[in-house]
Amino acid sequence: MLEVKQLCCVRDDRVLFDALTFSLSPGDLVQVEGPNGAGKTTLLRIIAGLGLADSGEVCWQQQAITQQRDAFYRDLLFLGHTTGVKRELTAFENLAYYLQMHGRCDHDAIWQALAKVGLAGREDIPAGQLSAGQNRRVALARLWLSDRRLWILDEPLTAIDKQGIKVLEAVFKRHVQQGGMVLFTTHQDMFVDHPLLRRIQLGAQ
Repeated sequence: MLEVKQLCCVRDDRVLFDALTFSLSPGDLVQVEGPNGAGKTTLLRIIAGLGLADSGEVCWQQQAITQQRDAFYRDLLFLGHTTGVKRELTAFENLAYYLQMHGRCDHDAIWQALAKVGLAGREDIPAGQLSAGQNRRVALARLWLSDRRLWILDEPLTAIDKQGIKVLEAVFKRHVQQGGMVLFTTHQDMFVDHPLLRRIQLGAQ
């Protein structure tokens, strides 16, 4: 359903990737790997429609995303380096706002999502008073609330402990087993030798 075709990106006279081609279908779990500066974040932002490539195109359901942005974004959940969490709102209010933006309101689901990410008892604390790791967990709680088919996640494990990584592995597996797709980057060990995982390498081997 997602196709990256002959993608080329040049930054500061340096080619990050050229003629990059791959695809994701329902049930796919794909990790983009490479050293710092290889272009992992740039690639994910281009695929999410937040950046431009020098050539090539990204297609969703056989049509370029530039021609159907609204339809593409209805199927996309993107989490980048920044959490997108509003400091003045509580953890619960942040997630309620997220659901309201998508025309939904399910307080029970929000409580359950916060419990899943280990924030039970901290639901009513303003995000500005939470740690960096806890704010990351608030952002990741959206995964339990999302009905989007394609998840693009840039370093989702930042400030997450080993137990949190196991929890995220479980929700990734559930999503792809239900026909979703996950494209992500991480510097931490995840899905070690797992048969579900496919890797795309950028930069030097």
